[in-house]
Amino acid sequence: ADIPVIPDLEDVQDEDLAMQVAAPPSVQVNRVLTYHDLDKDLMKYAAFQTLDGEVDLKLLTKVLAPEHELREDDVSWDWDHLFTEVSSELVTEWDLGQSERED
Repeated sequence: ADIPVIPDLEDVQDEDLAMQVAAPPSVQVNRVLTYHDLDKDLMKYAAFQTLDGEVDLKLLTKVLAPEHELREDDVSWDWDHLFTEVSSELVTEWDLGQSERED
């Protein structure tokens, strides 16, 4: 008696499906932590201060540099300029080494 039946095409055509809209999918969004939040958590929880229960990371966490100190501006490199700069430094070092040997 409760066997599902596939509807006939004529029955479906009689229904007005133009005004029916499917519900949007629901997605669970997890909050992404910022560097500031991660830094606070690192200092706050003792679990981050040891690795595998054996390695003490307290010294490392004390000297970690903040992100704004690590950021550097992008500098484009010109091959000819870079090559000239490095080769002149090497020649200068070589000349200093030669003068020290002569003394």
